Amino acid sequence: MKYAQGEITIDTSEQSIYEITQEINRWLEQQSSQQALLTTFIKHTSASLFIQENASSDVLHDIKNFFKKLVPEDPNLYQHTIEGKDDMPAHLKSLLTQVSLTIPVRNSQLELGTWQGVFLFEHRIQKQKRKIHLTLIGK
Repeated sequence: MKYAQGEITIDTSEQSIYEITQEINRWLEQQSSQQALLTTFIKHTSASLFIQENASSDVLHDIKNFFKKLVPEDPNLYQHTIEGKDDMPAHLKSLLTQVSLTIPVRNSQLELGTWQGVFLFEHRIQKQKRKIHLTLIGK
């Protein structure tokens, strides 16, 4: 049984969606695991993770617009505004998405579908350093 833990850091420049599939696969290649499960966990309450189509940028554009409409950045709507007008909406977006993913691994690569990628969804306006904890269990 193989067990490994690590962490990757992603620098975000703005409120947006960042594909992190390659960064995760680079870490996996260092682990030399043939069959395993990888759990990813973002250590923040104002960003999230998801798996989605990575072939068309229109998909990511539509996701961002959907969340802007679903969770408006209007400080008049929220009590928690001490960290800025985007902070409480960021918490709500994180609540509606995911902070953890479990993904199968084969031959030291994520076992994703043809059009799938792993994404970090940055919910804050200002740049951030986001830490993603990785746990690999398998052989």
